[in-house]
Amino acid sequence: MAKVKDKRREKISVATEIDRLEERRARCQDNLERAEFKSRREKLSDRDRQDLEDEMTIINERVLKLDKELEALRGDNRMNMLLSVALLVVSALFYFVFFYNETGS
Repeated sequence: MAKVKDKRREKISVATEIDRLEERRARCQDNLERAEFKSRREKLSDRDRQDLEDEMTIINERVLKLDKELEALRGDNRMNMLLSVALLVVSALFYFVFFYNETGS
């Protein structure tokens, strides 16, 4: 099942994947803020407070994991951009050397 999911993700652009992860991270942050607000405002029993703290710990771990994935994807995106710029420069150089110089001669 994981291989099918990976193949589907290979067809998605890096920018789309970054957007998807940023949305997931924003939802996790909202859930975390909601849990923190609940822990401050409501009087909870020890068990409920422990359950809420456990939930907050899990959400924090998810946020950290998403941050690491985002960092890696942004690095990939940066490399793709640099490759695109390099190809543009090579294309412009090729055009200048072969086509611009022929018309000038």
